[in-house]
Amino acid sequence: MSETTPIRVVMAKPQPDGGGTPPVPIVEAFRKAGFETVIAGPVQNAEGIVDTALRERADAICVSSLLGEHTELFTGVMELLRERGGEHITVIGGGIIPTADIPGLKERGVAEIFSAGTPAWAVVTWIKEHVRQPTGA
Repeated sequence: MSETTPIRVVMAKPQPDGGGTPPVPIVEAFRKAGFETVIAGPVQNAEGIVDTALRERADAICVSSLLGEHTELFTGVMELLRERGGEHITVIGGGIIPTADIPGLKERGVAEIFSAGTPAWAVVTWIKEHVRQPTGA
């Protein structure tokens, strides 16, 4: 089996002012799992997140949403990824997202939503099982 490059994850936690710092436990868990983890830049709206993901050649985007504007944010991310050729990037999210909103987000293309309190190891396991599997060639 050939060696593969690490999974690259862009981590974002948008705030009302446009920036945000992702939760430390999830970032640490990603890094311990061997993921190359990039913190989204200072502009953490849909455009800024997608710009970072494309520039960094990300395999996944993980958004921690606490704003209550998750539907608009994820819709914008998914639309921009399609417009800019980033359909191969897996988008996941977590935070304070009502259970009733999850089916609509998945219909828009979000691969998975993790409810508040999901352990970091569960997110790591999901990413390992669903993002850019090695070909074994």
